[in-house]
Amino acid sequence: MSGLEIERKFLVRDSSYKQLATSSSRIKQGYICSGHGRTVRVRTRGEQAFLTIKGPSVDGGLTRYEFEKEITLDEAEHLFRLCEPGIIDKTRYLVPSGHHTFEVDEFYGDNEGLVMAEVELSRPNQPYEAPPFIGREVTGDRRYYNSHLRQYPYKLWKEAE
Repeated sequence: MSGLEIERKFLVRDSSYKQLATSSSRIKQGYICSGHGRTVRVRTRGEQAFLTIKGPSVDGGLTRYEFEKEITLDEAEHLFRLCEPGIIDKTRYLVPSGHHTFEVDEFYGDNEGLVMAEVELSRPNQPYEAPPFIGREVTGDRRYYNSHLRQYPYKLWKEAE
C-alpha cells in the first residue's frame, strides 16, 4: 500500500477503549533511520511484518506520504538488527466509532503510561465521531511520534504533561 496517510492523534482519558475494542495485537517496531521528518520503519504485528517508509508531515502533521510493504517475520527480525536504538513496544486496540476505526496504542517499557488514539481519514476535513475516551488532540506534536518516542521516551518528559 502506498499513498497519503491522513490521520489525527489524541491522548486517551481512560481505559474504556478496552471494553469497546473488537481486537488487539502486540506491536514491536524499530527505525532503520529517522530524521528530517522521514522514517524507515520495520514492524511486527502479531504474525505479520511490514517495512514502511514515511515522508515528512504536512498540514500541521495531519498528512504524510506512506509506503508500506509486507515482509516475512524472518526478514523483520534481521532488519531489527539494523535499527537505531530504542524499540517501540505497544498493544494496539481497534475500536469502531461511527464510520471509522480508532487505533488505540498502549505503550510499554520506557513509554509506559502513554496511551494514544489515532483515526485515519480520507480527507483532512473529514468529520468523525470521537468515542468517549478521546482526550486532547496531539496531531502534529512531534513528541508523540513513535520515531520521537524511541529517542526521547515518555518517561523522560511526562512530568511536564
